[in-house]
Amino acid sequence: MQQEALSFLSSSSSFLSPHHNHHFPSLSHLRFHNFPALSFKPKSLFFPPNKSPSISSSTTTTTTETLESDIHEKLLYLDSLGIDFLTLINRHPPLLSTSLSAVKSVVDYMTTPPINFTLQDFRRLVSMCPELLTSPLTSHTIPVITFLLREVGVDSIFDLRQALRRRPRLLACNVDYQLRPTLYFLQRIGILDPHKHTYLLSCSVEHKLVSRIDYFEKLGFSRRSATAMFKRFPQLFNYSIAENYEPKLNYLVVEMGRDVREILEFPQYFSFSLENRIKPRHQACAEKGVRFPLPVMLKTNEAGFRDTLEVHFCIE
Repeated sequence: MQQEALSFLSSSSSFLSPHHNHHFPSLSHLRFHNFPALSFKPKSLFFPPNKSPSISSSTTTTTTETLESDIHEKLLYLDSLGIDFLTLINRHPPLLSTSLSAVKSVVDYMTTPPINFTLQDFRRLVSMCPELLTSPLTSHTIPVITFLLREVGVDSIFDLRQALRRRPRLLACNVDYQLRPTLYFLQRIGILDPHKHTYLLSCSVEHKLVSRIDYFEKLGFSRRSATAMFKRFPQLFNYSIAENYEPKLNYLVVEMGRDVREILEFPQYFSFSLENRIKPRHQACAEKGVRFPLPVMLKTNEAGFRDTLEVHFCIE
């Protein structure tokens, strides 16, 4: 399947035709009165004396009418896909000036084989990454897809769709300046299966990944130990320092009375909810006078935890 996709990528110019047919609902049933009238007035321009432009009013009128017509067609087309054009341009104004043919090319590429996203999935991608509709297909979107398949090692089109569903922002990233440097960083610290962690590729190396390793180094861990912790549990890169690391470490040390170095062997500690898992389980153990290793206390389901707690309490 990957080979099929790569072959498709190399001959994807057929998707660039604005006349590519797509089986979407007819526009004839749309209620035009649902859309507000769009009015565009050219901005006033200043011209030096005796250098007034030789642009006739008829030319200006024709240009304005063409612009209004193109925008109206985009509005109707995106509405036929279930995409709210007016909401989208508020979030991503460049859509206003992107040609309808370019938008259609992106839609066709993403919703036909082999990529073949459903319309529901495509709507979600666009809502989370509106840049998808305005990014040049041949110079941006296709290189991102090719990079994920060839360099990251995403195994199949199914896995590709899964990766993009999880992190649509990948489609807004530049391969040379963001995706590839992040891939090299992950590989350099020992994460050799980046296809399982594609959600990290859209992260900034300097501002997100390195800063999190630095945080644990400042706690007193060696650089090697801190890096090994992220290698063991790469999802740790995704958590907020202020909203995750700090409150959970504070509870671990102050309330639970544990050594902060316990997280070196169990960085998954940060993946559990402080209010719904960590605090209740610790309090249950404290009431029974039982102390479990962090994995035993947190990883088991509720019934298993209660059974283990009762057994240890009876023994002691």
